[in-house]
Amino acid sequence: MILHRGRRVVAALLLSVLLLTTACSPKTPGRFDQVQKESTQQKSGQSVAKTATQGSEFNKFFPKASDGYQRVYTQEKKGFAEAKLKKGGKDIAVLSISDTTSTPSAAAKFSKSTKKIGGYPAIEVGKTQTAILVGKYQVKALSRDSSFTASDREDWLEKFNLNGLAKLK
Repeated sequence: MILHRGRRVVAALLLSVLLLTTACSPKTPGRFDQVQKESTQQKSGQSVAKTATQGSEFNKFFPKASDGYQRVYTQEKKGFAEAKLKKGGKDIAVLSISDTTSTPSAAAKFSKSTKKIGGYPAIEVGKTQTAILVGKYQVKALSRDSSFTASDREDWLEKFNLNGLAKLK
């Protein structure tokens, strides 16, 4: 009986020592730990600038729906707002306004622009996007259907309240 009790005590003691030593030993770094550490320490590209305009402020500058088109707001967050343009229930284009405070490179690409839309510098991005820079705000139209041409994108960009947006601080 005493021998049986002694085995239990020794077993409990060994188990306790084993748990204590494994719980308190330093963890061996995994293969992703260094990358995780670096990415969490990065400052660029991680968040929107504190001075960025709230996305809800942009909604009043979007063009009204007309000529059989529907405007459906799809995203609104600090520094950005987006609306889909639909016609006949089909996504035709995406319209957006973004504050370039957080992404200065977005504004820099307009420095060599020779084209203007609504009096503001404009650029074509690929075959499906047209963007203009209004102060610190980028206004963009993206075709989601081949029927929505570059000319259509320009027309819709001119329908934004660009002068009102230019006055937004």
